[in-house]
Amino acid sequence: MHIPDGYLGPQTYIPIFAVTAAFWTAAMRKLKKTLSVKEIPYLAMASVFSFLLMMFNIPIPGGTTGHAVGAAFVALLLGPWTAVIAISVVLIVQALVFGDGGVTAIGANCFNMAIVMPFVSYLVFKLIVGHSQKVSRLSAAAFISGYTGLLASALATALELGIQPIIAAAPDGTPLYCPYPLSITVPAMAVEHLFLLSIVEGMVTMLLLRYFHKHDPKLIYAIKEA
Repeated sequence: MHIPDGYLGPQTYIPIFAVTAAFWTAAMRKLKKTLSVKEIPYLAMASVFSFLLMMFNIPIPGGTTGHAVGAAFVALLLGPWTAVIAISVVLIVQALVFGDGGVTAIGANCFNMAIVMPFVSYLVFKLIVGHSQKVSRLSAAAFISGYTGLLASALATALELGIQPIIAAAPDGTPLYCPYPLSITVPAMAVEHLFLLSIVEGMVTMLLLRYFHKHDPKLIYAIKEA
């Protein structure tokens, strides 16, 4: 899901970076007001957790690999705005230090995995769980939130890649950046996430939420805000 350099044109990565930067600014302002001293270690651990989770790549038919992100669980545990910062830090370090994801695509990768995914996951969880405190309902909501969050992130990535042949092509029609149209990128990203990777994300989100709910339910942001 990490978009490398050369696959997005400046017509795409510059506006997305601007939008992402606006979210970073809003997130930092919100954290200064709401993040308690007790939660600071959890913010650091959330970044480490996401970093480690992304290192476990799952082989995908077609010669590529995929991975879970952990952004859904971070959004439920600490809130979506905290997840924006925690996951963005991971993605920036991966791009600058490990070459995982392009430097020009940092804004796009952070938008997809650190903004789209946390907010979709959080909103889906709140929609399903309502004011219920039943473990079964919390578990189902956590799984579905992780599943839909990663799928939404994958589709955002597919759309960004798939529009490149439309908006950035040479006079003879040759794509200047990603050569694959939407008819290829959307199915390619959707299938592997619908039937495998989003299930992994959902399971991770559900199991960790159940663990925290058992040991310290007051810590879970999505429940505190119910």
